[in-house]
Amino acid sequence: MSQSAASSSSASCATSGASSSASSIFGRVRFVLNETSHPGNVGSAARAIKTMGFGRLVLAAPRAGAGILRDPEAIALASGADDVLANALVLPDLDAALQGVSWAVALSARSREYGPPNADPRESAALAVEHAGQGDAVAFVFGSERTGLSNADVERCNALVHIPANPEYSSLNLSQAVQLIAWEMRMACLAHERGHAPGAALATAPAVLSPGAAQHEALATRDDVEGMLAHLERALVDLDFLDPDNPKKLMTRLRRLFAKSHLAREEVNILRGIAKHILERRMRR
Repeated sequence: MSQSAASSSSASCATSGASSSASSIFGRVRFVLNETSHPGNVGSAARAIKTMGFGRLVLAAPRAGAGILRDPEAIALASGADDVLANALVLPDLDAALQGVSWAVALSARSREYGPPNADPRESAALAVEHAGQGDAVAFVFGSERTGLSNADVERCNALVHIPANPEYSSLNLSQAVQLIAWEMRMACLAHERGHAPGAALATAPAVLSPGAAQHEALATRDDVEGMLAHLERALVDLDFLDPDNPKKLMTRLRRLFAKSHLAREEVNILRGIAKHILERRMRR
């Protein structure tokens, strides 16, 4: 097959996936580029996700502002994915980019002492599809070209993924990393839509990926958990268990604990009820 024919075939496949995005899990997947510097990487990322049938590109605080989407280099390297660039969202920060997201995955080349549980790309895609299969939005978050994601950015996510590249030369361009994750997500999405198991589950979450588990108990969204953590933090401060001037790593460790637990919405409601009771009781005294 010629290169042009192969490109045409890929574009057709992408269009097929994108055309059904409104009614499928393809449309619930966001690719978030945080503090991106280079217009070419934005255009290449747009091309990468469209080729795999996705269309939701989100830029959080790009260094060049919203004009990065109109940069000639971004348009040139999008190579036909102009619609993805035109529909990309430019938001002020990562919190805004993750608003409404149920399951967020951070991509990092560095290991972290603290943070969410680790997964490989295939595991993270399988779990993301389980969440998207419930009708929830999921996101894959990529850091800036120079510094990657900060620890605070990683802690906003539910899982941390490191691409197992050649340890002697593990340098990946941003758009290459996006392409790899988009491929894994495409395969997981297609398997899900065909009624097949999407792939290996995270070892820490067998119950989440067991057949029919999601039908019995709705998983908590990222916003649910963030709200609960903020509520719980206020209660712990009120109990004098948490010193706001010297918090150490308490909330970071709690984030990791709850990320491992894969909380259901009802469980989040229980924890918020406990926090509410603590705060109300202290106020009555």
